[in-house]
Amino acid sequence: MNIIERIKNILLNPKPEWQVIESEKEPHVKVLTNYVLPLALIPAIAAFVGYGLIGYSVFGVKFASISFGVRQAISQYITMVGGVYLTAFVIDLLAPSFQAKKDLNQAFSLVAYAYTPMFIGGIFNILPSLSWLAFLCGLYGLYLLFVGLQPMTQVSAEKRTSYFVVSLVVMIAVSIVLGMILSAILLKGAIGF
Repeated sequence: MNIIERIKNILLNPKPEWQVIESEKEPHVKVLTNYVLPLALIPAIAAFVGYGLIGYSVFGVKFASISFGVRQAISQYITMVGGVYLTAFVIDLLAPSFQAKKDLNQAFSLVAYAYTPMFIGGIFNILPSLSWLAFLCGLYGLYLLFVGLQPMTQVSAEKRTSYFVVSLVVMIAVSIVLGMILSAILLKGAIGF
């Protein structure tokens, strides 16, 4: 798998690319090491540069700190990698409830490649005032997840939407809790608690 070709194809031609991905049946460790870990560096490094070196402005006061940049980078990296695993786990766990195929490797591939817009969009963290654009890229990732759900999990067309919505609600709830825990741990010293 050529990582650049995969990025281009999943972003520009997702439907045929999901068929290719489904046929590969890659173990999740291989997708993790060859795709997720390298691409998760994009938002992490951008967050370090943005918050640690360039800084951000609040009411005209500029803030920039290497330690805060490092914490943001670690938080971004853990959130991206952990988010892929968490989402894949939820999708795999819910599969039997929707008569979908339970296969953690396929669920992981589905999520890893659906995260592509968030990985690439993470470059916007380089300017903290533009970091909200990374969120918009994540919305396209939800579309990719929806499109890939049927070929990757073999869920029926009738159950695909409900499977997607239930998975999304569970993921959002768990992500909020995970984000609060990470913020409490990593950002505690940076904001003076």
